[in-house]
Amino acid sequence: MLRQWVFAPIVHYRLFHNFVRQDFTGQFAGSFGGMVWLFITPIVNIMIYSFVFSVVFRAPMPVEYGNTPFVIFMMMGYLPWFAFGDAMGRASTLLLEKAPLITKVMFPVQIIPGVGTIVPYMVHGIALSLFLVYLMTQGYFNLMWFWVPLIFAFQFLFTMGLVAILSALCVFLRDIQQIVTLTLTSWFFLTPIVYPISLIPVEYQPWLLLNPMHNFVDSYRELILLGNFPMTSFQIIVPVSLFTYCFGGWVFMRIRHAFGDVL
Repeated sequence: MLRQWVFAPIVHYRLFHNFVRQDFTGQFAGSFGGMVWLFITPIVNIMIYSFVFSVVFRAPMPVEYGNTPFVIFMMMGYLPWFAFGDAMGRASTLLLEKAPLITKVMFPVQIIPGVGTIVPYMVHGIALSLFLVYLMTQGYFNLMWFWVPLIFAFQFLFTMGLVAILSALCVFLRDIQQIVTLTLTSWFFLTPIVYPISLIPVEYQPWLLLNPMHNFVDSYRELILLGNFPMTSFQIIVPVSLFTYCFGGWVFMRIRHAFGDVL
């Protein structure tokens, strides 16, 4: 089952590619602004959070980041989260939206979580890439940047495992859609994205290591802004991502045969 899960996008490449292209272009169908909304939405959100936390609450910057503007510090956490949050938000309806296809046509349904994950990561990966180009012009580039695609890949695997579990369970328990929304909101504010970790009491800071998204965000910031390799976070990211990806695939493959009966 795991072999079918891992190699499904490769074995069924043409079908996978067509689904990805359809989902990607479908986001802008009938939209006057088209792909412009890919940049307007995160920019507006970043401006709002930056004003609230840097002007109103005046969140102090960690000493190790020196004179790094708060907006840059926040964006290095917000942009990766945006990809994760978007994929997770879509997970609960992935299979429900394709119910007519699943119930009437025989096809490898295990490619759907991959499609539902890769499209948000493509969309927000473009925004992250453009931001990195901007940082290069500001003198932030260092050799540690070459580790960023690897961290991004592990984050993708971690997300895909969760998407597989949520999309499969939502077929049987529709209430999970509301639970996912509440969980994402709580998870976002429990991750030091719009505020530095220094605002959290010292005795609680070690508990953040149990938050995978904190380790991802911390890795991006250390690699890109500080030029340091985040060894502690990396040692957590690798096993957690691989386990979540494999476990999510195993759960999905175990119960996929019941989708047609319930949908």
